Amino acid sequence: MDSTRQQKIAKLIQKELADIFRQDGLPVYGCMITVTKATVTKDLSIARAYLSIFNADDHDAVIKAVRINTKDIRFRLGQKVKNQLRIIPQLEFFVDDSLDYIENIEKLLKS
Repeated sequence: MDSTRQQKIAKLIQKELADIFRQDGLPVYGCMITVTKATVTKDLSIARAYLSIFNADDHDAVIKAVRINTKDIRFRLGQKVKNQLRIIPQLEFFVDDSLDYIENIEKLLKS
């Protein structure tokens, strides 16, 4: 169970990362990336972001490109939340495949 502070920081990070991916146009193969969930560890040192990737053939290549740009993304996040957070957490990115899973289940139910 996450504390209220963890939940607030996770929401803040989720919102700001979504803005970074949407507005700043990171060089990620021209696909659309949304941040579906963010979690923060108890000591607030690591933030895990779950990304949903649209219009991309190879999700692994996109997530690899995002991981390569983690330092730049963290810097941009720091610029946006510098007045709210004292220390910017390390970022970890994962593919959120729950939408693909739901789509597959719907396909199976229809057939």
